[in-house]
Amino acid sequence: MKTKEEKFSNVKLPGIPVLVFNLALSIALIFLFARVASSNLPNLWMGLSVAAILLLFIFSCIAYAGLMQIEPNEARVMIFFGKYEGTVKENGFFWVNPFYAKKKLLLRARNLDAEPIKVNDKNGNPIMIGQVIVWKVVDTYKASFDIDNAAQTTAIRTTAGDNVSEKMKSYEYFVKVQSDAALRMVAGMYAYDNSVDDAEKLTLRSGGEEMNEILEKQLNERLALAGIEVVEARINYLAYAPEIAAVMLRRQQADAIIAARERIVDGAVGMVKHALDKLAEDGIVELDDEKKAAMVSNLLVVLCGEEHAQPVINAGTLYN
Repeated sequence: MKTKEEKFSNVKLPGIPVLVFNLALSIALIFLFARVASSNLPNLWMGLSVAAILLLFIFSCIAYAGLMQIEPNEARVMIFFGKYEGTVKENGFFWVNPFYAKKKLLLRARNLDAEPIKVNDKNGNPIMIGQVIVWKVVDTYKASFDIDNAAQTTAIRTTAGDNVSEKMKSYEYFVKVQSDAALRMVAGMYAYDNSVDDAEKLTLRSGGEEMNEILEKQLNERLALAGIEVVEARINYLAYAPEIAAVMLRRQQADAIIAARERIVDGAVGMVKHALDKLAEDGIVELDDEKKAAMVSNLLVVLCGEEHAQPVINAGTLYN
């Protein structure tokens, strides 16, 4: 999305020289006022002199409002009588026109450890899913003018004015609401776990980094409106809802047993085939079809059985 954020290009002076000059001017005006008040000037000249000194002193006091200090990862949005004039991100102590409104924003990274919420996955199963997000403000124009959090922060508002902590809480509320919506949508797009038939499909449980990237993309699309960037997003909690957890555990165990049985059978068939081929290749013994079938049956019982086989020694002959 395009941004309207601009770098502040109007008058911005170093703050220390301006502060020293202003202090010296204030002291000089106080001293001059005392001299004029004790002089024998005509009333007209004295009145004009006192008025000029007072005006200069008022100007000096107003000039203090133009001083601002910007620490690392902070910004000031400059507004002149309702008009956006740019953003100052340079660190230091500066002086600008005191009639600028200097709205402070924090650009530092923040964490959101969202409590697990109950949602339905693609198959309609209720699951509990949670996430942790690292986010920060990157576009000061959008963060200041494109979203309105006044109604959302009424309950936490304690003081009037431009309270930075209160403002950041409003952004946290916005991130929380949008992150919950994004998490619900991602959870509804994929199944919690795959079954034997669709073992290759992406799921919430097996997705890993790919699932985190999908979640991060969804979050960035939703939060770009507010000038917020998601640095990292991860699913940090995933489980079936308590009401179906026991049932789904049995299903997982059944799937695991079936998969294990399939591998055992595949391995046993391969071992039997190798045994028959080896016997025929080395000429150890000649078996007819009936004997081969009996041997295959016995080997499969031994290899696929859950308990140890009890060997029975046949002392007879293989020939009739």
